Amino acid sequence: MRKSQKDSIDRRKFLKGAAAGAAALASIPAAAGARQAESPRAGTAQPMPKEPETGTPAELEVLTEGRSGSDFMVDVLKSLGIEYVASNPGSSFRGLHESVINYGGNKNPEFITCCHEESAVAMAHGYSKIEGKPMAVFLHSDVGLQHGSMAIYNAFCDRAPVYLIAGNALEINSRRPGVEWDHSAQDDAAIVRDCLKWDDMPMSLDHFAESAARAYKIAMTPPMAPVLLVADGELQESPVPDDAKLRVAKLTHAMPPQGDSGSVAEAARMLVAAENPVILLERTARTADGLKYAIELAETLQAPVVDLVARMNFPSQHPLNQTERTRAVIGAADVILGLEAVNFWGTINSYRDQVHRTSEPITKKGVKLISITASDLYMKSNYQDFQRYTEVDLAMAADAETTLPSLIEAVKLLLTDDRKRIFADRGKKLAAQHEEALRRARDEAAYAWDASPITTARLCAEIWGAIKNEDWSLACEVSPWVNRWPLRLWNFDKYHQYIGNSGGFGVGYGAPAALGAALANKKHGRLTVTIQNDGDLMYAPGVLWTSAHHHIPLLSVMHNNRAYHQEVMHVQRMADRHSRGIDRAGIGTTLTDPNIDFAIVAKGMGVYSEGPITDPKDLGPAIKRAMEVVKRGEPALVDAVTQPR
Repeated sequence: MRKSQKDSIDRRKFLKGAAAGAAALASIPAAAGARQAESPRAGTAQPMPKEPETGTPAELEVLTEGRSGSDFMVDVLKSLGIEYVASNPGSSFRGLHESVINYGGNKNPEFITCCHEESAVAMAHGYSKIEGKPMAVFLHSDVGLQHGSMAIYNAFCDRAPVYLIAGNALEINSRRPGVEWDHSAQDDAAIVRDCLKWDDMPMSLDHFAESAARAYKIAMTPPMAPVLLVADGELQESPVPDDAKLRVAKLTHAMPPQGDSGSVAEAARMLVAAENPVILLERTARTADGLKYAIELAETLQAPVVDLVARMNFPSQHPLNQTERTRAVIGAADVILGLEAVNFWGTINSYRDQVHRTSEPITKKGVKLISITASDLYMKSNYQDFQRYTEVDLAMAADAETTLPSLIEAVKLLLTDDRKRIFADRGKKLAAQHEEALRRARDEAAYAWDASPITTARLCAEIWGAIKNEDWSLACEVSPWVNRWPLRLWNFDKYHQYIGNSGGFGVGYGAPAALGAALANKKHGRLTVTIQNDGDLMYAPGVLWTSAHHHIPLLSVMHNNRAYHQEVMHVQRMADRHSRGIDRAGIGTTLTDPNIDFAIVAKGMGVYSEGPITDPKDLGPAIKRAMEVVKRGEPALVDAVTQPR
């Protein structure tokens, strides 16, 4: 364990000041004490005088010699390889905070200052999808968990590993009178337990070490999800006895579950025998290996791929990528293989949103369905993120990425020369259909090319023109907010080039998740870009300050349509249903009067910015200027005023 270091001012001081304060309280006359008791919050700490609040106390005495519990906790976090901890500061984890920045040297983990707990958790969510491992988040007891709960839910729905630590003052004698009672809970984790994979409240430092390793292991075992440790304040701040024999627990990763050999062989037989097999991808690729395996399986079968792009699963320009023809290929399929396909039912059925809602299959009669998903191993009942039940013919409760190598091998063992010729012919037809879909997309993108507000196609084309020769990463969801234009026009072929969607589709995820992805990309020297929705950024614009303060290079190009446009369409649909006209659908759904000037907002946060840009001819040059700032290691924002979608 690392030994403590003495600085010019020792850590955890103020003992003498505290004693002096107690003596002063003892000398208060009875009448004054009575007046204090009559105040609305008896015992509430009074505001600090200006001098001690802004200056350095004149006399200091060491409160804690040597190690504290939080020092040991930092040793544990270091053993897990955690590089960053994102947080909005809070007193319930002040011991951990101080130990990270002083005892731990503010390195591995490094403290990332956030202006909202939701942004801190969303940053960790975005980071995990690039780096493939958790980033830690410190949360201020019950109030911090409540602030961060939406982002925790997003990560849960997205099955992303996020490592949460919440402070808490559990024992009543350790709670300061007043606010600390409001900011303490008997069961802190209860607030978010329905969207956690596991939580624990360690009662000793040995317990913390063991649970910390267990939490990391659970978070990283598919299906992945957030985990939470509650760190008691007394446990953090109390000194560690000199004779304590603390031990950092060894972290052991669990091997992801793999499909059994009999089921894999049966799936291979069905796929090879099929005349029109389809591969359906959603959260398939956990790593770059998953992308590689998905390509190999599709090419071995020469089968069309439909990608629901919750991850970077398949190259966008691959000739077997038939996502633009989803309904046609699903309708013709005789076997459909779903790989971590959460929305399997929604993909093979059409659904009409009307007064009397109806659905019907788009598949032909007799189609065989195969599912490989680790989601079958883990289910919770309250939140309904698991989608409709799909009546599959063969279900493997296993991690798709881990199972793919054995499935590929089983398919290859069944190939004959006749089947290879049939597969080759099928592949040629699919390649021609892919080229036709790409040509149509390019033609459609040219419509209203010079229009103002700027079309989403022009917006995405200008970004692509600026970044296509860089090692780039798109750190946002693009479907359906900008009509999937990047996925239709850009060439995605590397795992880090796309992070997928938020999982729970909670607004406020986009900006901090992109920043978390940019933080992960920074050490790899990648150019991170995001197409930033206006309504999303307004949930927590303080994330711009975090990007400037920590020098995180991120190019944000605003999709500023001055509305929560999806909600505009919902209100229009309801008005149309009642024959009331849609002219008032902007009430409660638009961000106008006044228009938000995001360039000024960004400048106020210390971020380079340009805009608002309404002339499409000005957009490309502005993006290139902003990109030069990002390549120098700083964030930049371009505010483009756009059409709705």
